[in-house]
Amino acid sequence: MKKPARICSCGRVVPHGEFCECQRSATRARNARHDARRPSAAARGYGPEWRKARSEYLAMHPHCRECAQHGVTRLASVVDHIIPHRGDKRLFWHRANWQPLCAPCHNSIKQRLERTIRP
Repeated sequence: MKKPARICSCGRVVPHGEFCECQRSATRARNARHDARRPSAAARGYGPEWRKARSEYLAMHPHCRECAQHGVTRLASVVDHIIPHRGDKRLFWHRANWQPLCAPCHNSIKQRLERTIRP
């Protein structure tokens, strides 16, 4: 059975499971404000030294840890910090704090986890 459409706060009728254009526009604007305040990747420590260490780590740990827990074999493309380093260089470079993840797991599961436990 198909779920009914909903009415957005702007008054438009939106099919179930979809976002209204006003919601997409607000999300783009919010993301742009966030990116404008955020330091560059290099300023956050993700420069050439990190890229080299990341490549070496992924060569040694090629499969996504999160997918493996669900019995799926998928290549990892991201080295994730298990405990968010929040600028702490010691924690940033501590390899026991790294885990290989595929982009979908990093961009959904891990990010959702971090939002729920963020101080």
